Amino acid sequence: MLTDVMINILEKQRLGFVATVGKDGTPSLSPKGTFVALSPKTIAFGDIRSPGTRRNIAINPRVAINFVDPIARRGFRAKGDAEIIDLGTEAFDTLFPHFTRWGALSRRIKKIVQSHILEATLMETPAYDDGATEAELRAIWSDILLRDP
Repeated sequence: MLTDVMINILEKQRLGFVATVGKDGTPSLSPKGTFVALSPKTIAFGDIRSPGTRRNIAINPRVAINFVDPIARRGFRAKGDAEIIDLGTEAFDTLFPHFTRWGALSRRIKKIVQSHILEATLMETPAYDDGATEAELRAIWSDILLRDP
């Protein structure tokens, strides 16, 4: 499902946006900064402060997750089914070493939300359609995003 390009984007960005749906059908979008790629079919984030996301997943496990490199103007969208893995379980103990890269922050992880990817699609800005190169877009957006206000 996830290509090497997608996994590279996830590993570099780490910030993904998780879309869920509440019991009343209202969509919710929440940023998560502790993502890891466990395999080409599985990604996960360490839950530090996600009560709404967990509540929605308990009702409906379907999720959409987006990652975007704001400088290269590329990313991907993944869709799948999520499950919540609790601290103190064998599954948590198996997965937790993937999250130690965040040092002291990893000790705040009490649950892991693992998503089994059913579909993944690359996304990029229409500027690529017009012949822009990644180097050109990086130069433009680096200047814009790093400029003092």
